[in-house]
Amino acid sequence: MTHRLFVALRPPREVRAQLLRLMGGVHHARWQSDEQLHLTVRFIGEVDRRMAEDVAAALGSVHDTAFPIALDGIGQFDRRGRIDALWAGVRPHDALARLHRKVDQALIRLGLPPEGRTYLPHITLARFGSQAGPIDGFMALHGGLSSPAWQVNDFRLYESHLGHEGAAYECVARYPLAAA
Repeated sequence: MTHRLFVALRPPREVRAQLLRLMGGVHHARWQSDEQLHLTVRFIGEVDRRMAEDVAAALGSVHDTAFPIALDGIGQFDRRGRIDALWAGVRPHDALARLHRKVDQALIRLGLPPEGRTYLPHITLARFGSQAGPIDGFMALHGGLSSPAWQVNDFRLYESHLGHEGAAYECVARYPLAAA
């Protein structure tokens, strides 16, 4: 049996509520549910049970301090000239990039390949198929997205279960960050 894993941050309830309120108005968008809202620190992918246990243990060796972040703007990912995803940005990036590097290094020590993509911290809001409607109106209305800062006090290991309704995410473990 394989486990599809990723490491992420879970925004607080009030931030998730703010994001949920702005979702809508784009044809054929598959909006994320409250349970799906997260900020990926590192995607791991499919691993066997033994590696999943090793990953969970290795993440316990990652030490960092708590830090503040806030929502900052809206962006999109394009794939082959069409919009693939709509996301909320966050700032500042420095502490997130540091945590990403530490998690990546812990996973590389286990023999997993390093992260192949440039790290861009974001919270996915919607995914699109080939029928995605225009997003210009959404971008104009919500492009200035911001929020008060919140304190990131932990990071989490999630398992992704793929189904007909999209992915369901299960928190497998939480790793506290030291007080700032």
